[in-house]
Amino acid sequence: MKSIRTIILIWLAWAILVIAFQAWTVARLVPQFPDYALSWTPTETGPGYQQNQKYLLEPFMNQQVAWDSEYYLAIAVGGYDDPATDLVGPLGHQYTKSYAFLPFYPLLIRLLVFPLKLLGLIPIATATLAGVIVSALGALGGMLALYDITRNSLGEEGGLRAAFYLIIFPTGFFLVQVYTEGVFVGLVFGCLAMLRRKQWLYAALLGSAAMLTRAVGVALVIPTLIAWFRSGDWSDLDLEWRQIFLQGVPWRPLGRALLAFAPLITFLLWKFSYYGIAFNFVESTFFGSTFMNLGRAVQDWTQAFQSLSMEIPQRGANNLLIITLFIIALVACFKCMKDYPEAAWVSLAIIIISWGSGPASGMHRYILTTPAIFITLADWGRNPVFDRAWTIASILWMGFLSAMFAMNLWVA
Repeated sequence: MKSIRTIILIWLAWAILVIAFQAWTVARLVPQFPDYALSWTPTETGPGYQQNQKYLLEPFMNQQVAWDSEYYLAIAVGGYDDPATDLVGPLGHQYTKSYAFLPFYPLLIRLLVFPLKLLGLIPIATATLAGVIVSALGALGGMLALYDITRNSLGEEGGLRAAFYLIIFPTGFFLVQVYTEGVFVGLVFGCLAMLRRKQWLYAALLGSAAMLTRAVGVALVIPTLIAWFRSGDWSDLDLEWRQIFLQGVPWRPLGRALLAFAPLITFLLWKFSYYGIAFNFVESTFFGSTFMNLGRAVQDWTQAFQSLSMEIPQRGANNLLIITLFIIALVACFKCMKDYPEAAWVSLAIIIISWGSGPASGMHRYILTTPAIFITLADWGRNPVFDRAWTIASILWMGFLSAMFAMNLWVA
């Protein structure tokens, strides 16, 4: 199909251009440190901040790695207990920081590393290349899924617009870095596309994989349950024991019910495993993140709004973008409720969980994984003025943020 070919070619051009732009930026500009975007960034940014982090020092494709990339590469190359990553906790009860990151993305990197070994690169360089390819392929999957979800209601042009808006979003460059966003977007959006097609098994597999990519992927149980209830299969389970004994168990609706709960079942199995327990320990002990810590969330967002006074310009500018995109995302969720309830509710759940469980500083990256915002933007993009204006604004923001990421300044 012509539209599919167009999406693939746009994706390929985008991936090449973003990577090339980041390399060009580093060659052309020298940042002024320290970075005052957050209270702690002055001590965590600068020419030497990575000196003890071997997974961030490899020159090959170094512009595509920063911050959390270290842990994904460490897991992919050396496993969760790689001694190159710092330990957290008291003696006798220590975990590496890598345990705060889920396994599916590093597993995909490790699998792709095997054929890429033919290139003769050192292990870290090979894993970096694999991570970028895996992320980019996930982004392509997300684009195709968005097109599939929206083309019936928005038309071919609307579907293409939704896919394009995904990759030019201000934080869209994360989709082609060694970060989970690319894979997570592909899995979440793909799950929703499969639900619309009533492909229950594929939706369940994608939903479970999304949960093993980022813990917030458990939110996919909401759209899977919505789709199950809308299918009417639940009514077939309303049987008395006598009917079940005489007529047998209704395996087809029962199977769909289990598939609908697949993301939640996967979450519970992981949560009470060794890795889930270690995840909770490292997240709370080192990163200070706990599920729906409302007190901290209110305090963090209050400070973000206060920073808009621009007493510290870097911090105010950073939070202005975050708050702007946060408001747009919330509006998008409610706008999609009628026509795209699965996409609307999973987007709202991701936003609420991210708002209550993580720092405000990463919200514009978390919003990147919510389908509702791109569906709504694509709808608004029917207006040619909005389409051009949003495209210009989004690309300018993405170019600036991708340059900062490449130069080890704080982004999200």
